[in-house]
Amino acid sequence: MTANRPTPRPGVLDIAPYVPGKSSAPGVDKVYKLSSNETPLGPGDNAIAAYRAAGAHLEDYPEGSSLALREAIAGVYGLDPARLVCGAGSDDLLNLIARAYLTDGDEAIHTTHGFLVYPIATLGTGAKPVVAPEKEFTADVDAILKAVTAKTKIVFLANPNNPTGTYIPFDEVKRLHRLLPANVLLVLDAAYAEYVSRNDYESGIELVATSDNVVMTRTFSKIYGLAALRLGWMYGPAHVVDAVNRIRGPFNVSAPAIAAGIAAIKDNAHVERSRAHNAKWLEWLTHEFAALGLKVTPSVANFVLIHFPETPGRTAGEANAFLMTRGLILRQVSSYQLPNALRMTVGGEEANKLVVAALKEFLGKKA
Repeated sequence: MTANRPTPRPGVLDIAPYVPGKSSAPGVDKVYKLSSNETPLGPGDNAIAAYRAAGAHLEDYPEGSSLALREAIAGVYGLDPARLVCGAGSDDLLNLIARAYLTDGDEAIHTTHGFLVYPIATLGTGAKPVVAPEKEFTADVDAILKAVTAKTKIVFLANPNNPTGTYIPFDEVKRLHRLLPANVLLVLDAAYAEYVSRNDYESGIELVATSDNVVMTRTFSKIYGLAALRLGWMYGPAHVVDAVNRIRGPFNVSAPAIAAGIAAIKDNAHVERSRAHNAKWLEWLTHEFAALGLKVTPSVANFVLIHFPETPGRTAGEANAFLMTRGLILRQVSSYQLPNALRMTVGGEEANKLVVAALKEFLGKKA
């Protein structure tokens, strides 16, 4: 029987679309958006100036391979620019990796509370997402290895992870890689790497440099403050870069994004200001929420995961509704299988203090 209209490939309509954090609160004059892990400091002045200058030449196509940006990134990290690929955000690159290495019947592993783009990218290729259990909201290497089968082609690992803010030490990442079959591609998503100050953490550059089956993705959306431009990069073995470039759109990064990215990656002073601000307020928020009797998962990123009781009148959903009336927008994370938690971006001083005060008032109310 012939369908009377085009139909997508099997499985596409079973994919739950990605829903970003809310950005508005109806009936509220001033909104504090703390739902999307954006930096409260915004982009640096140099990046803004470069973006504006690029606006004078919007009639021109960008250089198709983002060569100047790849060279700037390579210069900062000591990498070979030929082993870099730039994309419209790291999401773009994650989807390109999935398209290049997954097909019907394959499997790709991610962890319980891993980034929602992983199962979406996997299902879009006809492959099957496999969930490896976490331990205390943290990726568990042994659980990931146990989930590997002959059908496994990719392991997605967010390190640090969104939305939990947890990470695994580099020794554990190396152990995971060492015990994976050589034909399985380990994808290290290091979107929040710039915020991590732990001595046992490494973003993945060293492992990629010495391996044939590891890639690392990064983003300009977080600490660099360029989320609106959609800009990310990937470092990988030459053969993986070649495969991804064969399906990458020829102009997948805009000229203004390239210009702003070059300026941003070189502006170490702005990055350091952003890192210092985050370190100060991440510690403060964690302490203040604990003082209110709320559990916070220890985070090394630019957000905190706040756990609420299931007691009526004290739930995460009710807390979120209360905060929304104040224009304080946090992220509900039920889609990450965390119905009793809210994720809060580390904001500016005013926003941070307002959230703590509002939650104190919410928890002090009679249930």
